[in-house]
Amino acid sequence: MSEEQTFASIWDAIEDTPAEAENMKLRSALMRALEAHIRAKGLSQTQAAKLFGVTQPRVSDLLRGKINLFGLDTLVNMAVAAGLHVEMRVLEAA
Repeated sequence: MSEEQTFASIWDAIEDTPAEAENMKLRSALMRALEAHIRAKGLSQTQAAKLFGVTQPRVSDLLRGKINLFGLDTLVNMAVAAGLHVEMRVLEAA
């Protein structure tokens, strides 16, 4: 019988390394923020694409949660283009 493990995040459970898990956490947070911005402003995918400086298919990928298609740089650039401010905190690991 195996011992049950608990994780602080789904990313901690499924990624191979703590670094990969942290990267995925940041990317998913940015993607959720961008999606919330699109919905709050009532933007179509075409309007969001123009605002973010990307193509409509990229916005579609974002809204469909295709996280592996987006790097941190791209997501930060999209957020800034949308008029969002991105902040980051660095803490000691628990």
